[in-house]
Amino acid sequence: MEWNRSGVNGNLSVSHTGDLAGMLSKTIMIPDLNLGVVVLTNTYYGGSGVFASVTQTIVDSYMRLDDYGWTDFYLERFSNRESRADAVTSKVWETVQKASDDHIKPEDFTGIYKDKWFGQVEVHLNGDLLWFTSMRSPRLNGPMYFYKANAFAIRWEYQEMNADAFAIFSLDEEGKAQSIRMKGISPAIDFSYDFQDLLFQRIKN
Repeated sequence: MEWNRSGVNGNLSVSHTGDLAGMLSKTIMIPDLNLGVVVLTNTYYGGSGVFASVTQTIVDSYMRLDDYGWTDFYLERFSNRESRADAVTSKVWETVQKASDDHIKPEDFTGIYKDKWFGQVEVHLNGDLLWFTSMRSPRLNGPMYFYKANAFAIRWEYQEMNADAFAIFSLDEEGKAQSIRMKGISPAIDFSYDFQDLLFQRIKN
């Protein structure tokens, strides 16, 4: 676990955040002042400005600093970020709706793939759609829609994650998929979804 280090009014500050579905938390410690603040909230990524503003307000109050207006600051910051992210995401799904997958042969993509850390996933047919299913994380499953070239957009069935992702296939000379790399669709996706670190290699047709 890596702690974030920064300075607050000339004092060293270390902090860390945490999350589970429906919950966000933040811990900040200022050793020189023997100060520690833990904020627990019943919210999720759209409400991350809540724990940030509450934490900063408590620290500023303890240090007798002027009221900065952290609530308004984070409201504007996160609203702007979400608006930009929503625009990018909407454009991706508009492209998916217009894309033609007539040239796609599902059997070229179906199979079992394995990442050395994450484990195995299966790409299979569910009705007329390719489907992504993780064998380790049951909530990581959902339909795969053709996007462009060798890329598909996955819409997870469990939408509480707000982390739809691209599956980008590498093909051999015959057009048969050999591996999958992944990337979050939204630029505002939480950093803890490390899709970019995964490399699934085909192990079974």
